[in-house]
Amino acid sequence: MSRFQVITLTDAAAARVREIMASREGAKGIRVGIKKGGCAGMEYTVDLVTEPDPKDDHVEHNGAHVYVAPEATLFLLGTEMDFESTRLRTGFVFNNPNQASACGCGESVELKPADLKALAEARA
Repeated sequence: MSRFQVITLTDAAAARVREIMASREGAKGIRVGIKKGGCAGMEYTVDLVTEPDPKDDHVEHNGAHVYVAPEATLFLLGTEMDFESTRLRTGFVFNNPNQASACGCGESVELKPADLKALAEARA
């Protein structure tokens, strides 16, 4: 039985992660987490990984490596990570089913922990 992935990556997100890895010496991938902040209460964090933390969840898609901080796992379960480039912004986008609301500027979100029972039933 395969292990449930905390997040999934679109091909666009994987391509951007591979670009980041190729452009930074010693880069092994990126680390996604959350922190308190912004007007809605929480913000996503994306950091370069040069030394993977064995406590992080590791997701690989098309050669792109993403590590998820353990404290963020419950808030990111079921999230799809995408990358978009528009006239107004370029960056990673998180399509998160655990997002309760977002602020008007789109920089912060309100997240609730994933419903583990509902996830287990959906996988059955």
